[in-house]
Amino acid sequence: MPAEPADGAIETAAHAAAETAMETRGLEPVPDAERTGRVRELVPTWVAANISVLLLTMGAGLVIFNKLNFWQVLVVAFAAPVVSYGLVGLISIAGKRGGAPGMALSRAVFGQRGNLFPGALIWVARWGWETINAVSGAFAMLTVLDLLFGVRKNTTLIVVTLLLFVGCTFLVSGLGINALRVCSKWSTYLFGAFSVLVLGYLIAETDWSAVFGKPAGSTAMMVAGIGTIAAGGISWVPSGPDFTRYLPRTASSKGMVGATVGGAAVVVIPMVLMGAVMAVAAPDLATAQDPVSFIGELLPVWIAVPYLLVALVGMLLINSMSMYSAGFTAQTLGIKVPRAWAVSVNAVISLVFGFLLMVVATGFFGSFISFLTLLAVAFSAWIGVFGVDMLRGRTYDAGALLDTGRTSAYWYKGGFAWQAMTAWALALVVGLLFTKVDWFAGPLAGSWIGENGLGWAAGIATSGLLYAVLPRTGAPAAPADADAAEPALAGSLSN
Repeated sequence: MPAEPADGAIETAAHAAAETAMETRGLEPVPDAERTGRVRELVPTWVAANISVLLLTMGAGLVIFNKLNFWQVLVVAFAAPVVSYGLVGLISIAGKRGGAPGMALSRAVFGQRGNLFPGALIWVARWGWETINAVSGAFAMLTVLDLLFGVRKNTTLIVVTLLLFVGCTFLVSGLGINALRVCSKWSTYLFGAFSVLVLGYLIAETDWSAVFGKPAGSTAMMVAGIGTIAAGGISWVPSGPDFTRYLPRTASSKGMVGATVGGAAVVVIPMVLMGAVMAVAAPDLATAQDPVSFIGELLPVWIAVPYLLVALVGMLLINSMSMYSAGFTAQTLGIKVPRAWAVSVNAVISLVFGFLLMVVATGFFGSFISFLTLLAVAFSAWIGVFGVDMLRGRTYDAGALLDTGRTSAYWYKGGFAWQAMTAWALALVVGLLFTKVDWFAGPLAGSWIGENGLGWAAGIATSGLLYAVLPRTGAPAAPADADAAEPALAGSLSN
């Protein structure tokens, strides 16, 4: 912490002031004096990032589409957050090293111009994620209106609920990380309490003989299920540093990874399992146009309404966190507006796409799974390159990160780090070769890797291995005031 260790009162006051202030910082790295964050704050952050009824739908899909039994779903539910949020936690370490958002730090890896390519792809991918969350939030609002007042959805009401949800998202994400921290903490408490209530109801009312009587599915479908559930977490990997840049350089790396995985797992595991149990009573759940209304059919109103309202807050937070990071990504692409205004671009896009998905599309779940699959592939190529670069003990020059001209130490050759660009581009192609969705199938989708849904893993492995063997990119020396630049990751993890 920036305050003198002996002066705890000053430190406490500084932290309290930081929590109440509206964040105005953009891409510029956070000075050491302002790094008042705490590792434990990552737990509610990643709890909030997973408070979505879509996890119930995905858990049901594991039973209905993947044909898994309860014990296989249990394996998927435990493995997915460890794999995906383990990656989020590891990449988050770059945030405490460089004090800047993930896609700004990425400039050091890909070059000032080269970073525009993965940055643009990740930004576009976020449009889909924010659209899915906006649609889910709007459906939750419509379901509550139906349960309480018998109001049936129509086109006008769909537009109104979308506007309300996206407007609230824009407000919270525009306020910045301090507002997200406060909202995340309280939504964690509320969602936890109501989830225990729902779990108790399911335990009492479920036909457990039917749940445990389902035959086992194939191992390939179980592995593919892990990838499907993990895809949501993988999409957060480039954003990990965005939420750790306010941590001091001395923050425990092990603690960061543990808090990230633990925060996500405490939500993902029970939600996926509850969805699998609900699928027994609602076998048409995973094929429904509306992925939320089934909650009102399976739970009594006195549980369903408060649960949906709390989940609605959670989905609002997920979208706010995504738009918060999307604002930084837009700035790295050269959109020269304040972060809050950059967020508005994604808000408008999610409104338009959300309307199309709710009114025009004929099915939600198939589109959602296809999107998740492609999302994981799109992010995996970047993860491999950035991860290997960080493992090498990368330190970040604050001035070079913000200097987008030829004078930047991260200009390399013509603004590109060809080693990173080559590894990224080839990994993207490899990932797509092994990928199959409703409307696209790569030529190698029928292979073992493709059948197990491991196109995203192939992307990470390809980009990481290729970048590791290519000649190193010339990097600038660490700045003199970098507080004794960070050691390599192996040493950092021992903190």
